[in-house]
Amino acid sequence: MDKRQKVYERLKELGISYEVTEHPAVYTIEEMEQLGIALKGDVCKNLFLRDYKGRRHFLVVLLKDKTADLKHLRQELDSTPLSFASPERLEKYLGLHKGEVTPLGVINDTQAQVEVVFDKDLVNRPRLGVHPNDNTATVWISFEDLKRVVEENGNTIRYAQI
Repeated sequence: MDKRQKVYERLKELGISYEVTEHPAVYTIEEMEQLGIALKGDVCKNLFLRDYKGRRHFLVVLLKDKTADLKHLRQELDSTPLSFASPERLEKYLGLHKGEVTPLGVINDTQAQVEVVFDKDLVNRPRLGVHPNDNTATVWISFEDLKRVVEENGNTIRYAQI
């Protein structure tokens, strides 16, 4: 089963409704905006971070126009200094590659090791756009349903003001 199908199957198992927009591969928010995808809802930007010693991993989900201040985020998460995790760590923990980072990647985190950090401004949003573990489509899903996918997987959820 391919990556996208695995996501769709999981959403179906959980009874979560969603829509899909197919598009060419995109690697940046700018590319999504050029294709007009960002006009269909609130597109999320996703950052895969690690602490200084690589003991904790964080998937930070925020609105596309925001910038995460890693020093501030470190304080909110009570963490050692944060940096971007390597492509190898992204593959190991979420089974994803560059350009595919998404909160739906927790489906591949069978030991629920990655902490998911939602920007508080995402709460109650009715239509968030995230990749289905593949950057050639965008899944539109409510915040509550996205949070439910993470909860059902057993990952720790944190909220931060970003």
